[in-house]
Amino acid sequence: MTTIFTFKPSSVNNPILLTTLSPKPRNTFYIRCFRPQQTASVQKFWGWLSEKGIISPKCPVRPEIVSQGLGLVAQKDIARNEVVLEVPKKFWINPDTVAASEIGSVTNGLKPWVSVAVFLIREKLLGDASSWIPYIDILPDCTNSTIYWSEEELSELQGSQLLNTTLGVKELVTNEFAKLEEEVILRNKRLFPFDITIDDFFWAFGMLRSRAFTRVQGQSLVLIPLADLINHSQSIRVEDYAWEVKGAGLFSRELLFSLRNPVSVKAGEQVMIQYDMGKSNAELALDYGFIETRSDRNAYTLTLEIPESDPFFGDKLDVAESNGLGETAYFDVVLDQPLPSKMLPYLRLLALGGSDAFILESIFRNAVWGHLELPFSPDNEELVCKVIRDACRSALSGYSTTIEEDEKLLAESKLDPRLEIAVGIRLGEKKVLQQIDEFFKEKEAELFEYEYYQERRLKDLGLSGAQGEKLPWIGEV
Repeated sequence: MTTIFTFKPSSVNNPILLTTLSPKPRNTFYIRCFRPQQTASVQKFWGWLSEKGIISPKCPVRPEIVSQGLGLVAQKDIARNEVVLEVPKKFWINPDTVAASEIGSVTNGLKPWVSVAVFLIREKLLGDASSWIPYIDILPDCTNSTIYWSEEELSELQGSQLLNTTLGVKELVTNEFAKLEEEVILRNKRLFPFDITIDDFFWAFGMLRSRAFTRVQGQSLVLIPLADLINHSQSIRVEDYAWEVKGAGLFSRELLFSLRNPVSVKAGEQVMIQYDMGKSNAELALDYGFIETRSDRNAYTLTLEIPESDPFFGDKLDVAESNGLGETAYFDVVLDQPLPSKMLPYLRLLALGGSDAFILESIFRNAVWGHLELPFSPDNEELVCKVIRDACRSALSGYSTTIEEDEKLLAESKLDPRLEIAVGIRLGEKKVLQQIDEFFKEKEAELFEYEYYQERRLKDLGLSGAQGEKLPWIGEV
């Protein structure tokens, strides 16, 4: 039997930003690695913000050491949707900042994230000679993002899509650094009089991935000092109005990044936001180094593909493209959620063959997708069920633990944060795979209860009754 689709590692959606379950009832699971001299660094940073005029004595928030590392703590009661800080554009770090800097001429032409990454590294290595050092010094040495995990830690993700995505991202970053080193760093020793290592580059990449704002008006990638200290809370379910870019005043062309408080907080509490409602736990772990307890954060990316060897490849591709899909389609299946609406029709399209292939003829082209939204034939539906269940069982066999073992581990042990992330990720993926398998197992058991294309067609022509029985032809006894 020809395999009609494959499970593949989830693709890295916009991999560079910028562009692949904690058991405890708490709102956040977010840990950053910080240097030991944080108190002094925070005080220096606060003084720098005051000196630059970014904040005033009336600023309602202040950076403080919190359980997540650093955060913004309310200095007074703050109402919902109240502005908590505003940062002028001249204090943002983005590709324009790099272009205007001493290294602007040699970084011209680099990918935006690469230019900002090398700028951060250079400012960090310049130390007190950098005007940005008060900000650089409060950045963590790493996060719990999987890009920073050791081989031993990554082994806990065996079989998971996150492992493959992480390795793919690490390879991408490594290759970008090799090009940067050869084409820019080694050719401009006057501008880079210090050793820059791959570890430095991974540090900068991780800072951008976890801290950069990517939906700021007119900005594809921007670091905003102070604003980027705001932490994430899974209990906050809105994200649309957490920030905006606006003019500084009626007669000013200066732009301000304005950060708002999405929920009311009391003095002494952290001001927090929702980072991204649409991200899965795997994406949260890769980008920020935390996961959530909500079941709908657990997802598995199913990759479906029309094989070029398929004798009806061209016809199937035409149908797929006419319905917004292509030769390869990615479907994110979410725990406790229905299958993506186009997934079953696409599966049935892939499985079409033999006597069913007549529906691919040009005279049916405009109607074929509508027919595939319902079971098409017993053979077609059975093939879809069998192949996808085989794929689920194969994917589940790739993990080193069972669902029951992971649940027991989470329930009985106080785990290292990274291990807790790994167990939560692999448990979530396995539950989604189990859910997919159960769905198609039920369909498999009901194959002879469905109404298929031929029965529907006979009804449309008035040649069968309400129960599907054939009606006698005119003149038949």
